[in-house]
Amino acid sequence: MERRAFRVSGFLVLLVLVAAVGAAAAVDRTGVLVAIVATVAVLLMTGFTVVNPNQSRVVQFFGRYVGTIHAAGFHWTVPLSSKRSVSLRVRNFETARLKVSDADGNPVEIAAVVVWRVVDTFKASFGVDDHISYVAVQAEAAVRHLATSYPYETHDDGRTSLREGTAVSEELTAELSERAALAGVEVLESRITHLAYAPEIAQAMLARQQASAIVGARYKIVEGAVGMVQSALERLKELEVVELDEERKAQMVANLLVVLCGDRNVQPVVNTGSLYS
Repeated sequence: MERRAFRVSGFLVLLVLVAAVGAAAAVDRTGVLVAIVATVAVLLMTGFTVVNPNQSRVVQFFGRYVGTIHAAGFHWTVPLSSKRSVSLRVRNFETARLKVSDADGNPVEIAAVVVWRVVDTFKASFGVDDHISYVAVQAEAAVRHLATSYPYETHDDGRTSLREGTAVSEELTAELSERAALAGVEVLESRITHLAYAPEIAQAMLARQQASAIVGARYKIVEGAVGMVQSALERLKELEVVELDEERKAQMVANLLVVLCGDRNVQPVVNTGSLYS
């Protein structure tokens, strides 16, 4: 697990080293003491390091993990140690457009963007070989798994489709968070940026979508027309405008439905004879 590395102000240590060398030069006439102090000072200077904002330094002493420095500034830590920089900044990664089969077996193209950052520098440095490449590979694997778990679109109630962005994004984020935890990475957000049928079936699926839309629109039109006809008949009966027998009612219903449900302008026909002739 990550832990804090020993550190003190680099300016303080630098001041002490300069003062020590100056004092040795002032009291030593032979130069031996100055050489010894200067050698020690050079060794101690290997402990200096600079940390930029939203960066960290992973400190190792001959292969052993010492700790991590998070505070920005000029620091002094264990001398003769190696210091690896690990960025703590928020990053984003967009997957390539992946061609996979959805839950219904239809080939689709899908891509997603993942927003992430390092929260454990020990795991990011030693848990995986390269935490950046690890996140990229796991993101693509998670997107593929998500695409095969849901259909592109659903026609039955109760099923979740890939087009339902909020629910799908939440599941993708949860799966990525679990996968990336090994690398000390926190997934902040993930979103699907591209979703479409594969080119070879796009035209057929578009025709099916158009047919479904037409059927749905017609259903709404017929449902509204029936309500309007029912309201008209009840209103005529309530106001006693005209007495209609069952045959006249049927004729009136038929005419109103033609007018209300037709997709073309209706041509009026004037009937000068009797309804029964």
